[in-house]
Amino acid sequence: MSSLSVLGASLLTLGLAASLTSPALAQNTFPDVPPDYWAQPFIQRLVQRNMIAGYPDGTFRPEQAVQRDEFAAMIRQAFDQEPVRQIEDAIAFQDVSEGYWASPAIESAYQQGFMSSYPGGFFRPNQPVSRVDALVTLTRGLNLTPETPQVTRRAVTSPVYLPLAMTSLMQPLVAGAPPATTPVAALARDYYADAQQIPEYAINDVGIATQKNIVVNYPNPRELNPNEPLRRATAAAFIHQTLVAQNRMEPLPSNVEAYNYIVRPEATQAAR
Repeated sequence: MSSLSVLGASLLTLGLAASLTSPALAQNTFPDVPPDYWAQPFIQRLVQRNMIAGYPDGTFRPEQAVQRDEFAAMIRQAFDQEPVRQIEDAIAFQDVSEGYWASPAIESAYQQGFMSSYPGGFFRPNQPVSRVDALVTLTRGLNLTPETPQVTRRAVTSPVYLPLAMTSLMQPLVAGAPPATTPVAALARDYYADAQQIPEYAINDVGIATQKNIVVNYPNPRELNPNEPLRRATAAAFIHQTLVAQNRMEPLPSNVEAYNYIVRPEATQAAR
């Protein structure tokens, strides 16, 4: 990555909108995010709160895939969790230098339990994040639980955090993962047309995110496309809806088109 790309990425994901002089950023609008773009309301709301920003050239690049370093930076701007573990070494990861633009965000996301390292002390900052990985990161990092009273997550006194990329190879063995036979797992399997593509380790997390209206699927709410790369527009939508679920942001009004892409299984059931 060139130094220019690194600078642009750092300004972008650390949400330093106030320090950018682009007229587009100042007005919270982008030439590549027109008013009729499906995710425009999600993006605009987060930009207004300095939780996400565009590039120095004034663009947002909504269809660009999100890498692990960028997602860590987005998480750092949107959520402020208490640390659940500490980094012992001065340089936590072999592939994240002390001066790397996303180093503070990566360390924060790691210490707060959102993201984990890979064997050998690697973080793989430039690895793309999948849509399902993003949902698992949010639900587990924020310790979100099902709303159904009879569904409980196994208490974990000494959490073990595994890299999301590893868990697909260890589906029944993921530390802290509840059995995938709960009502929220059934909800995910019943709702999504492509539910068979959801990794087993993630099915409960997807169910919880679905139940809390965190999932946003464009253009078809019933198609999750779990293993596709997370796009910047979708990352904004997921984060926005997570903040809504935490009562930290007002829900979108129902007369906004973007509202139609928020997964609402209760509305589907009511319509039957």
